[in-house]
Amino acid sequence: MTLVDLFAMRRGCTVVSVGAALVVLAVSAHRALAVEHRTYTTARTETRPHIDGLLDDGAWNGVEWASNFVQREPDEGAAPIGQTEFKITYDMDNLYIAYRAHDPEPQRIGNILGRRDDFPGDWVEINIDSFHDHRTAFSFTASVSGTQGDEFVSEDGDNWDGNWDPIWEFKSRIDDHGWTAEARIPLGQLRYADREEQIWGIQVQRRIYRAEERSVWQQIPKDQDGWVSQFGELLGIRGIRPQRQIELLPYTVGQLERFPRERGNPFADGSDAQISVGLDGKLGVTSDLTADFTINPDFGQVEADPSQVNLTAFETFFEEKRPFFIEGKNIFEYRLAPSIAYGTHTTDRLFYSRRLGRAPHYQAEPPEEGFVDQPGETSILGAIKLTGKTAGGWSVGVLESVAGEELAEIEAPSGKSDVRVEPLTNYFVGRLQRDLRKGNTRIGGLVTAVNRQIENRELRFVHEAAYTGGIDLFHYLADRRAYVALNLVGSSVRGDQEAILATQTAPARYFQRPDNQGQSVDTTRTSLNGHGGSLRIGESNGAFRFQVGSAWRSAGLELNDIGYLRSADEINQFAWMGYAWRNPFFVFRSMELNLNQWLDFEYGGENTYQAVNLNTGAQFRNNWGYNGSVTRENERISVHELRGGPSMRLPGSISADFGFESDGRKPLAFDLGFEMSRSDDGAGSSSGIGGGIGWRPTNAIHVSAGPGYSHNEPEMQFIGSARKDGEIRYLYGAMEQKTFDVSFRIDYSATPNLTVQYYGAPFVSAGSFSNFRRITAPRAERYEDRFEDFGDRATRDPDTGRYRVDEDGDGTPDYQFRDPDFNVRDWNSNLVLRWQYSPGSSLFLVWSQNRSSFAPDGSFSVDRDLDALFGEQPRDVFLVKINRWFDL
Repeated sequence: MTLVDLFAMRRGCTVVSVGAALVVLAVSAHRALAVEHRTYTTARTETRPHIDGLLDDGAWNGVEWASNFVQREPDEGAAPIGQTEFKITYDMDNLYIAYRAHDPEPQRIGNILGRRDDFPGDWVEINIDSFHDHRTAFSFTASVSGTQGDEFVSEDGDNWDGNWDPIWEFKSRIDDHGWTAEARIPLGQLRYADREEQIWGIQVQRRIYRAEERSVWQQIPKDQDGWVSQFGELLGIRGIRPQRQIELLPYTVGQLERFPRERGNPFADGSDAQISVGLDGKLGVTSDLTADFTINPDFGQVEADPSQVNLTAFETFFEEKRPFFIEGKNIFEYRLAPSIAYGTHTTDRLFYSRRLGRAPHYQAEPPEEGFVDQPGETSILGAIKLTGKTAGGWSVGVLESVAGEELAEIEAPSGKSDVRVEPLTNYFVGRLQRDLRKGNTRIGGLVTAVNRQIENRELRFVHEAAYTGGIDLFHYLADRRAYVALNLVGSSVRGDQEAILATQTAPARYFQRPDNQGQSVDTTRTSLNGHGGSLRIGESNGAFRFQVGSAWRSAGLELNDIGYLRSADEINQFAWMGYAWRNPFFVFRSMELNLNQWLDFEYGGENTYQAVNLNTGAQFRNNWGYNGSVTRENERISVHELRGGPSMRLPGSISADFGFESDGRKPLAFDLGFEMSRSDDGAGSSSGIGGGIGWRPTNAIHVSAGPGYSHNEPEMQFIGSARKDGEIRYLYGAMEQKTFDVSFRIDYSATPNLTVQYYGAPFVSAGSFSNFRRITAPRAERYEDRFEDFGDRATRDPDTGRYRVDEDGDGTPDYQFRDPDFNVRDWNSNLVLRWQYSPGSSLFLVWSQNRSSFAPDGSFSVDRDLDALFGEQPRDVFLVKINRWFDL
């Protein structure tokens, strides 16, 4: 008898089999919760309370305490360690909240400092659905240490945007009974309808750090879908009017850049300095709509993207980090197939904000004995976002941005000249959504437009105009226990014949493939249209949930002017089912088990991909956790592997990963993970290990490091192509790639308003190639029949560093290719001091450094490569930025 069997017997269950024991356990442990919908009635105060955390103002005497919190985590419905009480009052300008957080052991309260939105230690939080749309809310978190947290909640609690930074205040104090806090939230930071009497949804929750306990005022079963839609209600607010908000945040930036001097290069004299000014602002256009704008934005304090080596045909997807585009980004979120089980395809979306401020399309080449000053990114001249909710119930989002024309300066013996490398461009995104049936049905649409002013031949390969549109429908069935979701999208791009030719032959579609049965290249086209979409159904409540669906992308679909599309011309089928134990049982605090399945098809119907994945994760009662997965991919057909050549059969593989983490609340915490993959037919393998360690020597300092190492050995890595007798040769080699990276972080919070952050990340990746070969029969059934090894017919010329191939063995080279060996070294670091010297106003001192080098050397040595990396001359940027908030 196992421990699981014994535990089930103690709960009065009949154990059918050991394999079913965990399911029996979960069913027996689950309690049907009788949930009472709660309300709190407030009253207006004539005297403003002094926000000092003492709770001794007469303003609090006119309202009652609310209490009777229950646990949400870990043991749903149980009594919390310490009870929580709150009061709410208001006047014509502000909402005021008083908290009393009882604690039987006040000396153990987690009084930990952190930067804004770190949510450290013990805290209390109020979520306010002032629109009362049952979908969105404003969240205000007060940590006992004085650290503020604030988030905009959307999608009924599925999206929490921590980049929303309203102006509000609170004070907290620890005493013999626990701790207290008082908060003031200006009504101008909320959005609500213009009506005499307000009804708002609210939720108040508390975290007790030492037990990782969450307790809530309005109980919401964890097995029930939704968060905001299940809030209690705040009653009694009368006579307030929506605040007409006008906020301005002008700023000045001084920047000094130092970089390696290049002899004779007038653009690389070793230093550059500049001063710039800009303006951010927020305007209340109406009582329901707010406009955020930026003029000449600066993002100098934003961390650099992580380093990587991309050996695929596809563009790397990077997450957005710039504050203006992160805040409220959920409003413009429109994924083609937002599936739980959808893997890499979840990156396909109609709006990808990293397109704004991207690197210029055209790369100017330096003339012989000349130099080029190439802009690294396009300048955003200005941008404006209009967001809100109309009185008719429509959620509105509009983004308009203008990116300036960029010029590369060329210095040649014949003189100086300029060439346009990026045209003046206008970007537009518009979003509408409507909730019906109290949020049980949602309809919406999104449109985008990109218009470029192309005036020089160098940019004719870029679209002059690109338009996309989509509609989406989400509908709950059977009292929100199930749902059906539909997304439909279309696209149209226009431009010179050269631009549309580039689109047809891009990695997303490869119309030029010789075995492409559905499409062919048309060199006379000046436009291209396409469509796509997805249909999903699923179970949304209970311990067992599932989703099944399908998505498609026609060959002409193109989103990459302002969105992100990895691959067109395909149909996908996906399924997910999962079982979650959300309450403690046996040794576990929570646990989940998931099964995923995928099928991909060419638009013509050929099955190209089959895969299945099993994954699990759990947290133990001691707050340690683990996660693991196993994935089987069957032999597949790739239409991208030969970069425009015929489709190719690739071996299947099996991969697995496992990781665990210690209790993150401890002064010393760590995590460790392993992964491995093995291809069929001996076609290659990969493995990796990564982890992290975090140390909190004091309540104000946190130090962390996250090293990683991977070893990738594919037998077939694409190198390039060549021609012999008019025929294309697709060249491959066996690769051994080793990669080491580590990220360091130091966070110091002198006070909640004065923080210092340091980030540093060295990266080294080396790949060496051998066993060169060419593809002869890419669809052959047997793996070894798909290629021909060159053996000693491929020799390296030491003078040119290129390989010469004598394919027919007659002693005369037939073609050549560059040495594909590489060694990439990169270092990015960022040191930021941030001082919020008054509410909404900040001073930034920033030092950024980058070092990078490349060598056609595939040998790998961490010590040698790091020595070489830090032997490179750095590019340093020193920046001072100061802004000042004005509330008009």
